[in-house]
Order: sequence, then structure tokens, then C-alpha cells
Amino acid sequence: MARQVLQRLRALAPGAVEMVYDNYNALVVGFGPSERVSEAIFSLALYPRWINLFFLQAFALDAPFGLLQGEGIAIKHIRLLDASAIDRPEVLALIRQALDRASKPINPTSKPRLVIKSISAKQRPRRPAEPAQHEAAKSAHAGLP
Repeated sequence: MARQVLQRLRALAPGAVEMVYDNYNALVVGFGPSERVSEAIFSLALYPRWINLFFLQAFALDAPFGLLQGEGIAIKHIRLLDASAIDRPEVLALIRQALDRASKPINPTSKPRLVIKSISAKQRPRRPAEPAQHEAAKSAHAGLP
């Protein structure tokens, strides 16, 4: 799923610099016009069971579809449960709007680059837990016996 969504975003944002953060909670790939994190337009956070597509300049977006989640003003996200969700018309409209309204646009004629920004020493598992393990983890997390 991650490969398909990344491939689609690369097609939608030619010339983007991809910034990779392998942090404790997720593998994150940000897309922007340069290596400056403050200029990133959107990012993908890859979790074992879903992907969140974050819009990092959400204050500039019109979101009439009610898709954007999050309490922040600048950063909001959409949860993608399968790769085909990236091609929903309302998701594509938000991606295009984010690219069009970015504080610093991506130059589509630039050569795309991949930059590893950081790798966390401690990480959560990247693969989904088996169903029995998943239920046990949820119970433990909720403080249930």
C-alpha cells in the first residue's frame, strides 16, 4: 500500500524533495520544494495498518468535503485505509489545492531527490500484529485485564 501511495504522490508532485524520517511511531515521508522541513507541503506517515496523509499548510486549504481530521490549524490529515483512497476525487482535489497554494511551490522541472533526515534508535513494530496479539495489545493499552 505504501509503495502505491508513494508512487502516486510522486506523480502528482514532480520535482519534490522527499524527506524521510524514521521516527518512533511511524516512517514518515515529507514532500516539499527543498530540504527545509518548514517548506514541506504534505507528508505520509506509514503505520502498520494505515497511512495518514498530512497537509502541513492546511490553513491555506478549503476543505468542503469534511475529510481533514485534526485539531490543529496548520496541520491536518486524512487516514488512508487502502491505496485506492489516494485517487478519490476529493482527496486529489485537496492534494492539488495544497500544491497550488503552497507558501513555496515545488518546481516540477527540478530533479526529484530523496533525503534521509533522521532514523530513531527506538521504534515501534512496523508490521501489523497478528489478530490475537493485536487484541492483547489493545487490552493492555486500555488497562483492561
